[in-house]
Amino acid sequence: MGGQRIDTRLLEQLTERSQDLNSDALRITGRALADFGEANEPDARWWRRGGVPAGALGAAALFGSGRAVAATSKNDIMALQTAASLENLAVSVYRTAAGLAFIKDGNRTVLAFLTKTMRQHEEHAKAFNAAATQGGGTAQTGTDPKYAAVVKQTLPTLKGSADVVRLAISLEDVAAQTYTKNVGQVGDARLRRLFGSVAPVEAQHRATLLAVQALLKAGDESLVAIPTDVAGLPADVGGVGFPDAFYPTGKASPITEGAVT
Repeated sequence: MGGQRIDTRLLEQLTERSQDLNSDALRITGRALADFGEANEPDARWWRRGGVPAGALGAAALFGSGRAVAATSKNDIMALQTAASLENLAVSVYRTAAGLAFIKDGNRTVLAFLTKTMRQHEEHAKAFNAAATQGGGTAQTGTDPKYAAVVKQTLPTLKGSADVVRLAISLEDVAAQTYTKNVGQVGDARLRRLFGSVAPVEAQHRATLLAVQALLKAGDESLVAIPTDVAGLPADVGGVGFPDAFYPTGKASPITEGAVT
């Protein structure tokens, strides 16, 4: 881990909570997509497996008829495509990070966290593309061009866990801000539910990574315990994961940024 130590007990707990929140979000997403599909095409159904959308099976069920739907506005489709482009980029970054020697050959819990979070981003990308296609648009299989350029410059500079965490925080923050803003930008109420269900998952990813970042800076994993030495904790640990009373949107990507052209 490049000489950096992360308390694996905390990371295991945060990973489990992230998975729970993501599962809840996917249930909401599934209902929103079901409503969206049934409103646009009466015979469409969002297939489920274990209460969450079943990825390719769900997409096949939704789009099996091959009929395009014209009800969704161009702006709504572009917002969905841009969201998918951010998710695709996050998947690429997490996959690359998981393959770095200091991660791959380091702690298994950290690798598991990266892998599970990557899978959640894959699920989000499928959901956004499902809605875009259901609305008559094209699925976005590429990455957000603005942040892909930033990632391309940053990847060669990653030397340790702290560098990976810093990059991941920036991507999760942009995604969370974008989807939060999208809730007020898209015209369809069901799409607002879709964005509203995914935004808090990305915000929790960021909160988890901010906590890990604080622990890396503190350099003392013994502080992560119950009870703990409160006096020895970093000064900002209490609010480090939630620095904003209301989630900001100043860094939100424009709906056109990752749209399919």
